[in-house]
Amino acid sequence: MSLDNTPRPSWLTFDCYGTLIQWDEGLQAAVAEILASKGASAIDPRELIAVYDRHEHALEQTPPHRNFREIAGEALRIALGEFGLRVDDHDIGTLTDHISAMPPFPEVVESLRALKEKGYRLCIVSNTDDDVIAGNVAQLGGHIDRVITAQQAGAYKPDRRLFDYAHAQLGVSRDDVVHICASPHLDHAAARDIGFRCVWIDRGTGRKLLPDYTPDAIVPTLGRVPPLFASFGW
Repeated sequence: MSLDNTPRPSWLTFDCYGTLIQWDEGLQAAVAEILASKGASAIDPRELIAVYDRHEHALEQTPPHRNFREIAGEALRIALGEFGLRVDDHDIGTLTDHISAMPPFPEVVESLRALKEKGYRLCIVSNTDDDVIAGNVAQLGGHIDRVITAQQAGAYKPDRRLFDYAHAQLGVSRDDVVHICASPHLDHAAARDIGFRCVWIDRGTGRKLLPDYTPDAIVPTLGRVPPLFASFGW
């Protein structure tokens, strides 16, 4: 499906980490700091992150619902354990503090401003806790109208309950929004299952499309979204 000849959305929803905020870069810095503190700098942070990600996503989908800080700490404990290392409270604080401080990509604040000037309302829908994401939102120029988190919804992507909750809170149907995201595994799966329109920000990280879903548009940066929407007469 193309966005062309579809209604102009009233709300734009955004994934946060990897879409607006420099997730990969910030996570590597956090993990490198943790490994250095343990005298384990010889371990490639990317290898540890791959293990951490696998456990984090699994824990997010395992009942009962837990907050992101708790899940991040448990995933880090398991991942470090697979490398023969132990976790402590300082390590968990290092990880979540780094996440909260991660900055936006260079073009993001100006792109959000341009979208606001066109009359769109902007909402973040994110797999995190309110207090963690607050530090990131504070760097977005005051352009975000709403922030909806897994903590509020009691569910993590790709569980559709997070998006159902978000749409209910915004008072919109799936046809009133376009979702802008960077994660095929999390956000595209929800777009496929719910049927909302979706723009993929493919920043060249190596993430692959799902075999059974293609987003409505693909652009390399958020800066390409305002002219893309203008081309539809929105």
